[in-house]
Amino acid sequence: MKGSNLNLAYGTEIIYKDASFQLNELDKVGVVGVNGAGKTTLFKVILKKEELDSGKIHLGNKRLGYLPQEILLEDENISVLDYLLSARPIKKLESELATLYEKLAIEDEKAQKDIYKKLEKTQSLLEYYDYYHYETILLDLLEHMQIDIDLLDQKLMHLSGGQKSKIAFARLLYAKPDILLLDEPTNHLDEKTKDFVTSYLKKYKGMILIISHDTAFLDEIVGKILWIDKVSKTINVYSGNYTTYQKLHEEEQKNKEKRIQLQEKEIERLEKFVKKAKEASGTNHKLKKQGKDREIKLQKKKENLEKRDKAYQHIKLDLTPQKTGGKFPLKVNNLTFGYDKRRILNNVSFTIENKERFLVVGENGVGKSTLLKLLVGKLSPQKGTIWYAQNTTIAYYAQEFEDLQIEKTILENIDDGKTSDKVLRNILSNFLFYGDDVNKKISSLSPGEKARVCLCKVLLKRANLLILDEPTNHLDVETEQVIGKNFQDYQGTILMVSHNKEFTKTLGINRMLILPLGKIVNYNEERLDYYNHINRNKQP
Repeated sequence: MKGSNLNLAYGTEIIYKDASFQLNELDKVGVVGVNGAGKTTLFKVILKKEELDSGKIHLGNKRLGYLPQEILLEDENISVLDYLLSARPIKKLESELATLYEKLAIEDEKAQKDIYKKLEKTQSLLEYYDYYHYETILLDLLEHMQIDIDLLDQKLMHLSGGQKSKIAFARLLYAKPDILLLDEPTNHLDEKTKDFVTSYLKKYKGMILIISHDTAFLDEIVGKILWIDKVSKTINVYSGNYTTYQKLHEEEQKNKEKRIQLQEKEIERLEKFVKKAKEASGTNHKLKKQGKDREIKLQKKKENLEKRDKAYQHIKLDLTPQKTGGKFPLKVNNLTFGYDKRRILNNVSFTIENKERFLVVGENGVGKSTLLKLLVGKLSPQKGTIWYAQNTTIAYYAQEFEDLQIEKTILENIDDGKTSDKVLRNILSNFLFYGDDVNKKISSLSPGEKARVCLCKVLLKRANLLILDEPTNHLDVETEQVIGKNFQDYQGTILMVSHNKEFTKTLGINRMLILPLGKIVNYNEERLDYYNHINRNKQP
């Protein structure tokens, strides 16, 4: 893959400026850059879903496979099995082969030559897709990815967000593309599945490009880092894994700062000389001439001065809930729920205390997101009760960003009609939206940017109970730390589903609900590591 002189801008916002890069056929590459640098946009350009202003990406005839952050399935009315099998068009190719053999028997010699070419191409594709073993290969993949065989007959619409993501990932791997484009692929993977996927990708006979905030995952797989520089709008490729890149990049940043300081000293020296020349007597022709020469040189120096990354200050947010929460804001008693004949939650009971940080954990499909949807009234229990204290107010963060109005701007989405634009802009700066960023439409944002808007909206409601479903799924490490600090300062109660150990540590979790057991335990890092260990070593 080769990118040549890529240029792309949205109005006055430049994404790439004469950016070029080159990758080899079997490279495994981490794609990194700060928020808004153009990581997901690069994938869209490669997939021809986004058109460059100029420049080109050369792919040859490679088959592309893409796993986006947001899994949007065109037809959710089909079964999981049909969806998975559609990744390898075996039946279609076999039908085409049979039709070609029928034509071969009746066509003349000239037409037969073309048919033989088509036969050879179709047969080659069938062999590429291992058509003698394709069902066995799929079942083996499902077993290793811990996808329950009972799910195969279910319709996609009945799956949880985590299950859809895992099944979409399995389908992508089963499709055997030449180039894999993975955007935050570990978001919905439990530890054992992540271990398998890591091993699978390390051995994958094709090119892989990965956008991921999971730096340990990148370190295990990639041998190169493609860095998109938001300041210069260029692209650089580093040899080595993420840790190696970080060291090289930090050293480059130090050297860059030294260069900038030298350039600034030279500019300051020239400015003093030009000022002195302008103030000199009109009869001092030599100094006046030197001043004009230095002024031209000064202008060039200013134009070529390297830019530093912007450093923004964050305004302290007032996160005091508008109403004080009760001693026990939420009580759940014998909660039971299922889809069709499949029981998801069975007699789950717990009580949340005021200002508590309460974590819900468990493998994909055990009902974590379902529980949260029951708590906020998006689903109704089949048995049991959900009780809220009279003064409990709720703000809910959903993985699917369903509360966003996509044709409105960021600023319009958080506007409550009571707060001034200036204050709203200050608040948005805490979620890494600055200047004209606030006027972007939601429809143009990356999943990470949408997540930040949703999290901002949640805190702005100033409710006394936050219910959060995987709030860090789309955030990179740096953003996660900034957002985590905002939630750390929150003065109310938090009930959360999250697999992110660092984020849960930042929030200071008190207790954990283990699903599907319904068991409640005190939180500590060793205990969470223990459950991760159980997940990794549990037999599929």
